[in-house]
Amino acid sequence: MKKSHVLLSLLVQVIVLLPLLCLSDDFVSSRATYYGSPDCKGNPRGACGYGELGRDINDGEVSGVSSRLWKNGAGCGACYQVRCKIPPHCNEEGVYVVATDYGEGDGTDFIFSPKAYGSMARPGTEFQLYSFGVVDVEYQRVPCRYGGYNLVYKIHEKSYNPHHLAILILYVGGVNDILAVEVWQEDCKEWKRMRRVFGAVHDYQNPPRGTLSLRFLVYGSAGLNWVESQNALPADWTAGATYNSNILLS
Repeated sequence: MKKSHVLLSLLVQVIVLLPLLCLSDDFVSSRATYYGSPDCKGNPRGACGYGELGRDINDGEVSGVSSRLWKNGAGCGACYQVRCKIPPHCNEEGVYVVATDYGEGDGTDFIFSPKAYGSMARPGTEFQLYSFGVVDVEYQRVPCRYGGYNLVYKIHEKSYNPHHLAILILYVGGVNDILAVEVWQEDCKEWKRMRRVFGAVHDYQNPPRGTLSLRFLVYGSAGLNWVESQNALPADWTAGATYNSNILLS
C-alpha cells in the first residue's frame, strides 16, 4: 500500500475517533444489558482476544461494546464510567468497566458482565435491576489505570518462531487507542505494518529474525503519535510468553 493511502486511511480513522476520545463531564445517553456467566465475571472468549485476562481484568467488571465504541478492535481495553438512570435502583457513581468484547443489540452500547451490571445498583436493589434486563444509561470515557503497568505484549498461542508472529496488546493506559502496529525490518531499513487480525491481536508472517523493535500509532489526549519500543521482543520469543515494554501510556 502506498504511504499516501496509509496516511489517508489513518486520517479517516482519527476523524471518526475524535468525538469518542474527548474526555469531559458530558455523559452520552445510551442503553445497557448483561450476559449470562456462571461466575458473574467476563467472557474469556471475548472478541478482543484477551482470553482468561478478559474474565478477570478490572475484577471482572467488563463489557462488550457496540461497533461505535469497538472501532474495529481499536477500542479494546478502553475504560468507561456508566450510570443507569432509574433513581430508586441506581447508585450515583455507576460502574467503571473495561471493554473486552464486541456486542450490541436492542439499542445498547454496553453488554456487561453480570458483576458489572449489578455494580450500578443501590445496595439491596440488585435483583430488581437484573429483572429489567435492559436499562437506560449514560456513559463517558475515562482514563484507564492499570496500577503502573507498562504496555505489555503477549505472544499469541498460534505464533510460531520464526515463521509467524502474533501479539496481543495489553494495558493501554489513559484515554488512548492504538490504531496501528509496525515492526522494524533491519535489512530494508523500514517499518513494516502488522495486520490487525481481530480485537487487540496483530500479526506478521515471516517476521524479521533477531531482536525485534515495535512501534505503535497511538491516538488520545496527546494527539496522534508514533511511540517506539526498542528491543521489544527477544530473538527467542515464544508463543504464550508475555513481555513488558518501556512504554507507559497515561
